[in-house]
Amino acid sequence: MRLTQLVPRMGCASKLAPTQLTEILGQLPRSSHPDVLVGFDTRDDAGVFRLTDDLALVQTVDFFTPIVDDPYAYGQIVAANSLSDVYAMGGRPLTVLNIACFNPLGAPADTWAKVLLGMHDKTAEAGALILGGHSIEDKEPKFGMAVTGVVDPARMFANTGAEPGDAIYLTKPLGTGILTLAAHHEKCTPEELQAGIESMITLNKDAAERALEAEVRCATDVTGFGLTGHLYNVARASEVAIRIDSDALPLLPGLKRMLGEDISMGGAVKNRRYLGEDLRFEDQVPEWIRQVVLDPQTSGGLALFSKQQLPYPRIGEVRKGEPTLTIG
Repeated sequence: MRLTQLVPRMGCASKLAPTQLTEILGQLPRSSHPDVLVGFDTRDDAGVFRLTDDLALVQTVDFFTPIVDDPYAYGQIVAANSLSDVYAMGGRPLTVLNIACFNPLGAPADTWAKVLLGMHDKTAEAGALILGGHSIEDKEPKFGMAVTGVVDPARMFANTGAEPGDAIYLTKPLGTGILTLAAHHEKCTPEELQAGIESMITLNKDAAERALEAEVRCATDVTGFGLTGHLYNVARASEVAIRIDSDALPLLPGLKRMLGEDISMGGAVKNRRYLGEDLRFEDQVPEWIRQVVLDPQTSGGLALFSKQQLPYPRIGEVRKGEPTLTIG
């Protein structure tokens, strides 16, 4: 049995189109409590609520349909992806609650158990504890976690903290959305798929710890809005311009060939529409790279904004100017 066959229209971990999300959130009242350090106004990766002067809660939730057929790997990917939002704020995950939507008759019980075991093992690797969760029957499987962590407010990362002169480092390769769709259509090799899985199950824990040591104050993880969407959120929240060097981007293997075989992501189209004229491609950037930077990611890396050199690919820089994103 292939897990991805249980999903009517297989793709990556999808979200509402950014334009839809903006319209919906625009109708909600803003949280004005003085201890809400990060709410949804700046489209950051998680919420942050101050408990004391040196302690704040970090809270996030994420879930999605299967993107790989191996149930154990799917559970690991879900956990790494959910935990990543806490790391993107410079926090340390403490506890998790599971969200499980499974059809008991859609696959053997052993399959769903392997999903939970993958989640368990990755959560244990992060040093967090599983407190419970909630499950419902659903013909389309979905699985995820709500994660609570802690952070020192004086050291946390936020997408409002980018400054002109910051270098931008990316801690994982791009292309997971393209790769997993290609795998579904049997247009990638086992080695290429395994490279993507290894990337997705890798925690952003070490990257966050290195960033804290370097006194980073701005970061974001790269997930459903793609590299361009998440960096644009930083540009807008920090009121800066960002330029990316496409030649410096770390990429999963085989992406150019896969995109040449008519593998395309609907989420990339939504991300392009959302950014409009604020996303600018220089003429020399090939079409396939344009697709990669718009590609919705699952359990992607951290984009770290730092004045100190970090041991990751340097993909761009922050400049003065109107909130725009240029890919050169």
